[in-house]
Amino acid sequence: MSLSGLLPAVTAVLGLVFAAALFDQWRERRHAYQLVWGIGMLFYGIAAGVEAVAQLSGWSELLYRTWFLVGGVWLVGWLGLGTAFLLGRTRFGYAFALCIFLAGLFTFLTPRRSPTEYADAGLLPLLYFVVAAGVAIVIVIETYFTNERWPWFAAAAVVGTTLLSAVLMVATALPAPGYLVATGSNVPDASLFPSSLRLLTPFMNVTGAFSLLLGALFSAYVFMPKQRVLNYSLDPDQPGEQFLFNLLISPVAITVNFLASLPGALRALLAGRIHSRVPATLLIAIGAFIPTVTDSLYRLGSPDLYEAGHLLAVLFIFAGFLVSIEVFREIRVPFTGRTLRAARQERVG
Repeated sequence: MSLSGLLPAVTAVLGLVFAAALFDQWRERRHAYQLVWGIGMLFYGIAAGVEAVAQLSGWSELLYRTWFLVGGVWLVGWLGLGTAFLLGRTRFGYAFALCIFLAGLFTFLTPRRSPTEYADAGLLPLLYFVVAAGVAIVIVIETYFTNERWPWFAAAAVVGTTLLSAVLMVATALPAPGYLVATGSNVPDASLFPSSLRLLTPFMNVTGAFSLLLGALFSAYVFMPKQRVLNYSLDPDQPGEQFLFNLLISPVAITVNFLASLPGALRALLAGRIHSRVPATLLIAIGAFIPTVTDSLYRLGSPDLYEAGHLLAVLFIFAGFLVSIEVFREIRVPFTGRTLRAARQERVG
């Protein structure tokens, strides 16, 4: 097997094993984020497995459709949704609403950057943007009133997009041979699909990637020992203009306080007195960032690091899952009684 086939094969095995481990943890503890992340990692394994099979036997229409639907549309959105459920009791709803709004805006602007490539888009970019903005507004309202159900509105958007993409895929006819690969490589090229499907990729991927990245940094900030240089409050009981001011300055305040808290967090980490979610979420952030770089290089015509980026991403993301006691209190062989690491407790100073 060539290296180009070996990397996605290893990624597929790891993704499926990690999905099984997450489903096993959900079976015992019934946390929604474990189930959603498990679904996301299942998609990760399937998408990588499709690429591995295609590298060995060549692409077919079935493999091409499965690759785009599972890996191109569903995967990142579901992983980002898992972060929403993990942070459902916090003010992260504001950040998630921003993620969806930016995804809708990017979806709206994409055809304007390449009008010939999206000539059949019509009013769909505007429609997708309106839906994204509407969901974002609802999530902001739910977060403002401290309703912990805002992740379910995020789930409605992700599940709805998943179902819509499946229906559109069934209705899409592809010209022979039913697939397209990038010039000079065996990496698939999604431009064969209609705009109605391709415009769903930024909607899901921008939302999911930003949710993973911002959620990881936000979670680390919440659970690390903090040095507050700039004060702010998102308490809904304050006057409206004061709340809006605090909401606007919160990204700057959180960033400054986060940087100022790093030395103390490092000391707590070395002393073994830091919440496990801090290193866990930083590992997840790295894992979310890597494929954004390698996928961008792929879109710019350099697919050499495409498979390696996905392998590194799954390694970092699942390393974060394993470090987090909240996700994996104990580590065992999935769906068996064999424990590899006994139940752990937080040792937070």
